[in-house]
Amino acid sequence: MAKFDLVKFGPFRLNRLAAEVSAALSSEYQARYGLDIPEWRVIATLGFRNDACSAQYIAHCTRTHKSTISRAVTALMTRDLIERVENADDRREFRLRLTRQGHALYEELIPRLLRKEREILSCLSAQERKDFAGLLGKIEASLELVQTSKAASETEAY
Repeated sequence: MAKFDLVKFGPFRLNRLAAEVSAALSSEYQARYGLDIPEWRVIATLGFRNDACSAQYIAHCTRTHKSTISRAVTALMTRDLIERVENADDRREFRLRLTRQGHALYEELIPRLLRKEREILSCLSAQERKDFAGLLGKIEASLELVQTSKAASETEAY
C-alpha cells in the first residue's frame, strides 16, 4: 500500500482551496461592509433566490451549521439588512428576505466579487477556466448537487 499523502488527497485539496478562496472573497466584504463569511452567505443566498426562504434552506445550501446561520441572521436583522416575513403556507414559520438596504448592498457587492473571482482564476487560461468549470460540474453532478440557477431557486434543498 502506498503511503498516504494528505496534500495530494483530493477532498483535502478541495477543502483547502475552498477555504482560501472564501477568505480571499471575504476581503471584499469584511473591511468595507463589516460582514463576516456566514453573514455574506445569508445575503448571497437571499439575493440569489430573490425571494424569501427559511434559515434552514440557507444552512443547507451553503453547507453552514444552522447555529452559525442563526447568529448571522440575528446580526443582519439588527443591521436592517434582512427581515422576517410570515410563511403564507405555515403561519408558524418565518422566512427571510433582504430589505431594501440589504438588496442595495448585495447589488453593490456582486461586481466586486465577480472581479475578485476573475483575479483568483487569472492564473488559468480561458480554456482552463472553461475546463475547470466543467470538471466542477461533473463532480457536483456525481454528488447530485443542483446544476442550474433555475433548479436552485425552485427547490428548498440543493
